[in-house]
Amino acid sequence: MVLKLLVYGAGVTGSLFAARLHEAGHDVSILARGERLAALRQHGVQLAEGDSPAVRRVPVPVVEHPADGYDLIAVFVRAHQADAVLESLAGLEADVLFALSWAAGPEPLGAVIGHERVLLSFPTDGGTMDGDVVRYRPASFLTRRVPMPVGEPDGRATPRLDRIVRAFRAAGINAKAEPRMDAWLKTHAAFAVPLGQAVLAAGGPVALAADPDAVRAMIRLMRQNLAAMPTPAVPRGFVALQTLPEGLLAALLRRFLRSPTAAHSGLNNATPAAEAAELEQTAEQMRAYARAR
Repeated sequence: MVLKLLVYGAGVTGSLFAARLHEAGHDVSILARGERLAALRQHGVQLAEGDSPAVRRVPVPVVEHPADGYDLIAVFVRAHQADAVLESLAGLEADVLFALSWAAGPEPLGAVIGHERVLLSFPTDGGTMDGDVVRYRPASFLTRRVPMPVGEPDGRATPRLDRIVRAFRAAGINAKAEPRMDAWLKTHAAFAVPLGQAVLAAGGPVALAADPDAVRAMIRLMRQNLAAMPTPAVPRGFVALQTLPEGLLAALLRRFLRSPTAAHSGLNNATPAAEAAELEQTAEQMRAYARAR
């Protein structure tokens, strides 16, 4: 089945997602504005693997505003941009897949656009922007083991979920139906917010790796966040953050922070102000559910 799809957000993950589905034969448009809109209209989505000099151009059609007529709208924006996106989608009819860092649950999303339209996900691809070129993270043993989760807010297995996951997998996207999507997103936030904030404070992942005390403080905050969650961690592997000795975890994380995988995962962020705003928005979402317990 060919999907008619709007990708809302033309950063690293939105661009990658749009290009892969376009190349798989789906009817894809990508929504962009400003300089990014002009670059996409002139050159298409430009992709390069890691530091490779080879750049591939994918001519994905570009639009400036959302409209009706799509089977699915996939939203790839930062958490602090979600309110503006919700407002622009409120009058439309298509199902909306929110693929973003989000620990507030599906209720605030559904309250604006209709609960029946909401699906949840998270992009597990990574990369950086090099001018107008998306330099995506090369696949590794570690990244291949982390599928892109996609789920209904209530965990049901539905025909639309099956259809979406099958379409993504056929396009080469390692997608998987996840029945506990809200818990997955809360678990990810518990880990990713301390990591992102520590990287920003240190000035980059390599600088953070060189500061063992900062890494240990980051681990303690991750553990506090996981302990405050209203549900068990998903995936279960995150329990290791609570059970492994702190010294061992610090060594493993410092090794990761020095690795090419970290370098190409977006931790060397070219827009630190936007990154800080997203991290603070997600941190506030975590504080909100911790206060409600």
